[in-house]
Amino acid sequence: MTTRNRMDRFIDTIEWIAAGFVGLVALDIFISVLLRYFFSVSIPDSYDFGKNLLGILIFWGIAATSYRGTHITVDLVWSAVGPRARRGIDIFATLVLLLVVTVQTTMLFDKVRLTYQDNVLTYDLHLPTWPFAAVAWLGDVSAVLLIAVRTYRLIFHPEDIAESDTLKAVE
Repeated sequence: MTTRNRMDRFIDTIEWIAAGFVGLVALDIFISVLLRYFFSVSIPDSYDFGKNLLGILIFWGIAATSYRGTHITVDLVWSAVGPRARRGIDIFATLVLLLVVTVQTTMLFDKVRLTYQDNVLTYDLHLPTWPFAAVAWLGDVSAVLLIAVRTYRLIFHPEDIAESDTLKAVE
């Protein structure tokens, strides 16, 4: 098995984890609404779970969209220049994204540490909330790793980025 195949499987795994969190958030909302509407019952800490799961989803979503370049972009200048300049713009933009997400990951780790130290608990069940923040932080760490891989591939193996995007479009 080549390094490229292992890396592509790692990338796909992170995307599946992000998709799983989308499903968990949707399931939490669906069950909460169903129970409230038909049975006038609420799940203890439903709001806290939903809020924390949504935070986790956001950070894992950043990881999933950052590698593929499927996040919101403005391509006005990019579309007006040639292929060499496009690659330069892509590399520059990815390096800026890497810097921003790395700083964000550092700050989020501080939030996890403080949440743990302050013993922040959910309202109803008094469960610690730091594990939710830690899972969100792992999503951010995954984003940094994937953006670093994307940067490496853009600089040294741009065909891998184009090939991987083409494969995803075909699937």
